[in-house]
Amino acid sequence: MAGSLGLTPDSLKASGRSSEKLSLPTLQGKIKRDPQGYETELQLIYKQFKASVDLFKQQAALSFSSVGGIGSDPSVAKELGDRAMFLAHVTPFYPKQLKDFPTQLTDLLRTSCLAMPSGLRNHVAQALILLMNRKSLILEDLLALFLDIQTFGDRNLRNLAFSHVVQTIRKMSITDNRHRSLQNIVISMLEQEDETKAKRALVTLCELHKRKVWLGDNNARVAIAICEACFHTSPRIMISSLRFLLDYENIDGDDDSDASDSDDEDSKKVSQVAVNREAVYKANNKGTSSSKKKKQAKLQRAMRSIKRKQRSSSENTNSTYSPLNHLNDAQNFAERLFSRLQTGKTIGKTGERIETKLMMIKVIARTIGLHKLQLLSFYPFLQNYAKPHEKDITQILASAVQACHDGIPSDVVEPLFKHIVNQFVHDRSRPEAIAVGLNVIREMCLRIPELMTEDLLQDLALYKKSHEKAISAAARSLIALFREVAEAFDLLINPSLLVKKDRGRPGGPVAKPKQYGEVNVFSDVPNDSGNKEKVKGKKRKIVDFDANLLSADTSLRALKRLAEAKSEQLPVSESDGILSNEDFRKIKELQAKKETKIALAQKGFKVPDSDQLSKKRVDPAKLEAHIRHKLTKEQRLELVKAGREDRGKYRAKAAVKQKKIGGSSNKQKEHKKKMPLAAIRSKAGKSKRIKKMKKSISGSQFRGRKAWK
Repeated sequence: MAGSLGLTPDSLKASGRSSEKLSLPTLQGKIKRDPQGYETELQLIYKQFKASVDLFKQQAALSFSSVGGIGSDPSVAKELGDRAMFLAHVTPFYPKQLKDFPTQLTDLLRTSCLAMPSGLRNHVAQALILLMNRKSLILEDLLALFLDIQTFGDRNLRNLAFSHVVQTIRKMSITDNRHRSLQNIVISMLEQEDETKAKRALVTLCELHKRKVWLGDNNARVAIAICEACFHTSPRIMISSLRFLLDYENIDGDDDSDASDSDDEDSKKVSQVAVNREAVYKANNKGTSSSKKKKQAKLQRAMRSIKRKQRSSSENTNSTYSPLNHLNDAQNFAERLFSRLQTGKTIGKTGERIETKLMMIKVIARTIGLHKLQLLSFYPFLQNYAKPHEKDITQILASAVQACHDGIPSDVVEPLFKHIVNQFVHDRSRPEAIAVGLNVIREMCLRIPELMTEDLLQDLALYKKSHEKAISAAARSLIALFREVAEAFDLLINPSLLVKKDRGRPGGPVAKPKQYGEVNVFSDVPNDSGNKEKVKGKKRKIVDFDANLLSADTSLRALKRLAEAKSEQLPVSESDGILSNEDFRKIKELQAKKETKIALAQKGFKVPDSDQLSKKRVDPAKLEAHIRHKLTKEQRLELVKAGREDRGKYRAKAAVKQKKIGGSSNKQKEHKKKMPLAAIRSKAGKSKRIKKMKKSISGSQFRGRKAWK
């Protein structure tokens, strides 16, 4: 076999060296120091690589039926992997001699990947990654191949290929033109019917979108591709896409555990490290210098993971971003997804699971709320699921609230609204259901005030006297919405629907609810002081005069109406600057609204406008009743034990002194120190005098003087 691979003594003697066995790591170091002096050895090993490839293909063809790949001679695969890694390391030093090597290695992995054992696959993939890092290959040539090899059952190879693709794209510049071509490759693979390839393409898109690499208006096509994956023929692809759209920070699937980066793996390893005073003390003061460095590195990783979790949680609570924002035709997307939800049939299945239906409902509601769509048949569909005994009822109700906005007619939502009132809020219902129903009613009235009637609001307000704290709190929040919050935040909710005692002291004119489609239109630019300064000027611009003439009709009657309207308006320059009683009244109203708004904000009442309400995600947990009940004895003991984890076991002070290791303290030494003779005598005399004084005092008791003496 050695002769077939070219290991002849004559070939080695031609280079002036002995015929000893070549060590590839040693030869690699020598080639890096002197590339020109080792061209003969390079050509020899390159021929050996080609011969190994041919031999491997012959053995793979003979043992094609075997499950484990090549079982006859595993040394061939090992030698092939070692030579591939060696040539990948020295390729930059011999660009002319090894110009065909990257193409040969790529073809080998593409054609014979299934026949390779696991170790050889990893060696060839690492060699290709090394060539890519040395600029001998570009990512566009290998992206499709690296996505294909992730579909095999080799988990290590899948992790290696996935992490390299993600890290390479992350390191690219934002303005790099290659992003477009790479996106085309991944999106085209996502559109294929092959489930495994489409799944890996979807995971890659979601990971890069989650890491804010392919994020923003310039990469909107990535978000649109993820949204369109909801209509894939494979149910698993559809479920993964729905999960990502509902919470784009987490995509969790059956085979997606490898989607985490090295940072996430470090955070999982570090999560078991406790960050406390004892750990910090040990890392800085105990052990050798090398062990201290290891402990300090562990603590730093733990602190980084904690900060990363805090940052991600703050971003989740504050951000209103969703990939659904980039949809070009949101109405068509919602209608198609709703039709798929209604039919409930997919290829290879008779119907969707209830969990899948729930995810589809939440995505449709999120799309309706974000884009303020008109999907009128969605609300009667939710009415079939809005029942207290249904599983995950709070998520269904949250979707109903999410789908409500000021662009929906109240007549369409009113049947669903009354159904929730009748099913949840009645005397025979459970307290938890009543509290959830009242919270949902409050949120729906906040978005569509026309749903509430006077009789219904007064009946619901009576629940404030309930003995259940959750029910009374929900009823009072509903009353506060129609009383304080409406006036403070300029919401046109009618507080006159309440009873007089619930209405409170009137602070201004009674607000009236808006009609459907009514909006506030400004006649001028608000808070614009520049317009007033321009009016005060005496100069008249010809452009403004011509514009007024063009805006009016050319008839004489229209010109007269324009002149009369201009004469009736009092110019700002002629005003005397003295405030009237009406002005003072408006100032007081504005000051009262400002103070009320500050007070409500301090208590936790923060009511955004309609646009913010539609963009904000409705949390189902906030609709539930969270009342702190009295803890049992076992729960109190658990809390006490949890607070004592960092403490050591209790020991008495005497036991600590007895088991003390080391020398005695200075205080103990002073007690054992012998005093001089004069000090001993003075101490003894002092003690005698004290005893004598105590004895004289403790004699017969003084009973007072006799009266006759």
